[in-house]
Amino acid sequence: MSTASIVYLSVDEAGEGQRLDNFLIRHLKGVPKTHIYRIIRSGEVRCNKGRCKVDTRLAVGDEIRVPPIRLSEKGVNEEGHIPAKSFPLLYEDNDFLAINKPSGTAVHGGSGVSFGVIEQLRRARPEANFLELVHRLDRETSGILLIAKKKKALTELQRQFKARETGKVYLTLVKGHWPEKMKVVDAALAKFTLANGERRVRVVAKDDPNALPSLSLVKVLKHHNPYPETGGEPTALLAVTIKTGRTHQIRVHLSQQGFVIAGDDKYGDFSWNKTLESSGLARMFLHAWRLDVKHPVSGEDLRLQCELPQVLLPWAKGQAK
Repeated sequence: MSTASIVYLSVDEAGEGQRLDNFLIRHLKGVPKTHIYRIIRSGEVRCNKGRCKVDTRLAVGDEIRVPPIRLSEKGVNEEGHIPAKSFPLLYEDNDFLAINKPSGTAVHGGSGVSFGVIEQLRRARPEANFLELVHRLDRETSGILLIAKKKKALTELQRQFKARETGKVYLTLVKGHWPEKMKVVDAALAKFTLANGERRVRVVAKDDPNALPSLSLVKVLKHHNPYPETGGEPTALLAVTIKTGRTHQIRVHLSQQGFVIAGDDKYGDFSWNKTLESSGLARMFLHAWRLDVKHPVSGEDLRLQCELPQVLLPWAKGQAK
C-alpha cells in the first residue's frame, strides 16, 4: 500500500495481539521498514487517537491512523527483496512452532536491519494468517526460537515467559577457568545508549532507578586446558540457566565476573576474538540449547532441545584445530 493521504486501519481478529510495527509492516506493503519505524517514533502514527510505541500490542477494534506516505519505486522494490526462507524445525503443531535460528540472523527487521527471521518466514508461508515472535534472541545467538501460529498460543506462551515459568538453558564458551563453586550470578542490569546511538547493557546497583533484577545460574560442563587455537588461554564450557530474560543478560553477567564469551563483539575481549577468528571461530559462542515450556493449549510439559551447530562442536570439546 502507498498513500499520499491519511489512512485509517481497523484491527481485526488476525491483528489482535500483534505489535504495532508488525501490523503496519504487513499492511503497508512496499513501505520500507525504516520509514515505518520513523513515523511511529515521531508520533505521526496514532492508535485510537493517542500516541503509541513500536511494541504497542493491538486489540480488535483499535483504529490506527497512518500519515500520508509517498512511496518511490525504490521503496516498492525493497519490500520485494525479502527472501522467502524456512528454518530448521525443532517442533511444530497447529498452535506454534520452534525453529533453530542461525547465528548472524536478526529475529525481525528494524534498527538498521531490513528483515529478519519473522519476515522471511512469513514470505515462506504466505498461507499463514498469523505468525508472531513469542520471544527474542540476539542476532549473534543461535538456537531455539518460538513462533506462535495463533493469538491464544502467543498470549499464553508470552505469559509463561513473563511469569518466569519457562526453563531456558544456554551453552557458552568463556575465557578463563570458571570456579565450580560459583553457581549464581545475581546482578541488576540497566540499558544505556552509546554516543553513536548503539544500545548496551551494564551491571548497576540494585537500588539504581533503572535497575532490572537479573539472575543467572551457571554450571560448568567442561574445562579446557590452554591450547594454541585459543591463544594459550584456558576456556570453560558452561550451561547457563536464565531466570530472567533481560537484554544481553548472559553476556553482561559473565563479562562482569571476568569471563568474557568467545566471539562476543560487544562485551568481549576484542584481541582474543581476533585470535579465535584466525583459528576458525568467526561467531559468538552463545547457543539457546534447551527450553522447557507448557503447551499453550493442552498444558503438556514440553522440553525442546537444539544441539550445538557443527562449527561450535570442536570448541565445545576443546578440540579446535
